[in-house]
Amino acid sequence: MLHLAGQDSRGLAHALDIDLADARRILGAVVGRGRTLREARNVRREVLDRAEERCSSRHLERVATADGEDGFRKYLFQLCDGARVEAVRIPLFDTHHTLCLSSQVGCALGCAFCATGRLGLTRNLEAWEIVEQFLEVRADSTRPITGAVFMGQGEPFHNYQAVLQAAYVLCDPAGGRVDQRRISISTAGVVPAIRRYTAEGHKFRLCVSLNAATPEKRAALMPIERGHSLEELVGAVREHAALRGRVTLEYVMMASVNIGEEDAVALGKLLHGMKVRLNPIDVNDATGRFRPPSPEEWTRFRNALARELPGQPIVRRYSGGKDKHAACGMLVGSST
Repeated sequence: MLHLAGQDSRGLAHALDIDLADARRILGAVVGRGRTLREARNVRREVLDRAEERCSSRHLERVATADGEDGFRKYLFQLCDGARVEAVRIPLFDTHHTLCLSSQVGCALGCAFCATGRLGLTRNLEAWEIVEQFLEVRADSTRPITGAVFMGQGEPFHNYQAVLQAAYVLCDPAGGRVDQRRISISTAGVVPAIRRYTAEGHKFRLCVSLNAATPEKRAALMPIERGHSLEELVGAVREHAALRGRVTLEYVMMASVNIGEEDAVALGKLLHGMKVRLNPIDVNDATGRFRPPSPEEWTRFRNALARELPGQPIVRRYSGGKDKHAACGMLVGSST
């Protein structure tokens, strides 16, 4: 059944067979202002009746919140079927927030360093369930939410249509009003979906989780390598970069695993001639199997990267909320 929060203005107009102007007013009420359908302004009663008749009014239930020492806040939501997912509110510059959204319940990819991957996959989220995370967090926030990243539970490109649908609701001027350039979609490397995304010309920022520069090492960390090879992945990323500009590559740093001199050299060869932004990020592994780099290890790796990737931005990304298991790779659908 259609849910108002899961459609942008054009999708809503088409689904309900109503004028685009009326669709914008309805979306403006429900998503833009967080009001009820009946509070939409300047919409005829028969249009509202039609929308009410055809649309679901289901909502997520906020079960718990947990505040990290660094200002990150984790939200635990229960879905209508009892499944649970998390979203994380990220503070930026003491003036606004960005939001890390889940796109699936669990994840099927099974990356060795990721707690979410150890859950396995329960199901995809519907577009409205993704947008409702945004609405619930916004209602709890005193600062504006000016960005969104699809980096929570799940592989966004395994739920391609719903993720793109939700992203367009978030950037709709009548909806979430988030700038497209501040919406990021992260993938572990689903090559056919990357190529589809490039061909369709979407303007959201593409982020690719690389984490190793050789097929053997990547396969040991990320089982997806056995289905979509590193060579295929880099080819798809090159195609995207050629058409859309610089691509963000995420690199989870694991001491004694993927941050040696040889790893920097391999990255330089792999990415030669491509415009990238490399985001190294510390691993978060509560099991203790993997550990982040020490300050000295990070300095050596950073210097090697700067030498092997001259002129390319290398920005270490902070992953907050570790004390509440809200950091990257730690979301498992729990309140702590």
